[in-house]
Amino acid sequence: MPVADHVMRHAAARPAHLALRGPERELTYGELAQSVNGAARHLLRHGGGRGSPVAIGVADPVASLVAVLAVDLAGATPLVGDHAWDRRRWARMIGAVAVDGLIDAPLPYMPGPAVEHVAAPGDLAWACFSSGSTGRPRAVVRTRASWTASFPHLDGLTGIGPDDVVLVPGPLSSSLYAFAAVHALAAGATAVVPGRWPSGSLPAFLEQATVVHLVPHLLPAVLARPGELRTVVAGGAALDPRWRAAAARAGIRVVSYYGATELSFVAADADGGGLRPFPGVEIEVRTAPGSVLGEVWARSPWLAEGYLGGAAGPLRRDGDGWMTVGDVARPYRVGEVLRLRGRGDGAIQTGGATVVPEDVEEVLRTVPGVGDIVVIGSPHPSLGSVVTAILEADGDAPPPRALLEAVARSGLDAAQRPRRWYAVPSLPRTRAGKPARALVADRLAADDPGIRRLT
Repeated sequence: MPVADHVMRHAAARPAHLALRGPERELTYGELAQSVNGAARHLLRHGGGRGSPVAIGVADPVASLVAVLAVDLAGATPLVGDHAWDRRRWARMIGAVAVDGLIDAPLPYMPGPAVEHVAAPGDLAWACFSSGSTGRPRAVVRTRASWTASFPHLDGLTGIGPDDVVLVPGPLSSSLYAFAAVHALAAGATAVVPGRWPSGSLPAFLEQATVVHLVPHLLPAVLARPGELRTVVAGGAALDPRWRAAAARAGIRVVSYYGATELSFVAADADGGGLRPFPGVEIEVRTAPGSVLGEVWARSPWLAEGYLGGAAGPLRRDGDGWMTVGDVARPYRVGEVLRLRGRGDGAIQTGGATVVPEDVEEVLRTVPGVGDIVVIGSPHPSLGSVVTAILEADGDAPPPRALLEAVARSGLDAAQRPRRWYAVPSLPRTRAGKPARALVADRLAADDPGIRRLT
């Protein structure tokens, strides 16, 4: 069924139950259903073609979700982007994709009978932009079944239900946050959508939230003012075990997961025991002879169809239904945990050795005073590259270089140890909240004065 049909069902059963809370307004399920129907009628009246992608870049997150659900109900494919993009930026992002218009303001309401759309599981029902730490975002499209049929499995892992208040503290242009918001509505819960990280107003948003769906680096701020929180759902990057332990001490359960915009859910860790296949997912780690790492391949009902417009990207598939985006992991056997080591194309070649940045970052995150860290390769005339660490301090000042080097010596091989150390007040991040590795490298290469070398 269209995701909008879930909303209509909840509206019939609990019309006065709060569906959406945003920075400017709130909507009950009854009001949301009425708004979505009226907006869908407007789209159909003005040529919103069934099956065509419709670009959505609306500033107000509540109005944006109304537009997403209305496009869905009208039988078109919502493609959610950033409201700050002008039409020239949209044209660059979309490339060769033919879209049926751009919605950049709240849709008007048109009165009339309820809109009915008989949906098929194979309909192309959702498109969003990848938010990787490198490269230009690409529009990823998926079928209805790959989008909505995973909802009950996430419900089972997290316990999210109609009585929950789910805080979604990030932009809906991120596939992670868009999925979180739509999933909350499909579950009949209240979705709290500030549109971006609420910063100083975080305590007010957390006051009644029972669940928060976020990227891991935001977890410490949440744990400082947990309110009524019982569950954290974390994805988009590796979760520091220290924060899972801190959450447990506060009586908060953490469900972390690994996936990609192109692959959707691949593995989840619901108890701190490590990543295991998400329901319905098969995993292979394909290792070349003599290699200690291999590429992660997945086969599941949740895989995307590919990139809109035939754009090039990291997604590859074989003839047996397996797909990969190039992430790497230790060898894996069914029944074991998946031990990820990041994206293969981010590996650093230094003096004939291959260094995976995530291996180095995992060790250095244990240093007191390190909030987050990015490891990249810096050009070197004889070694090719040297391992370079850029850290974000957890407090007023970064830890001393001597301490960082001592931890590196105790936990890393010689080739893995950073030779250059830098600190920044805050790392640049992607829309999904991941450290923007490529942007950090560009800023360092341009001698950005905001990046201070540690001596």
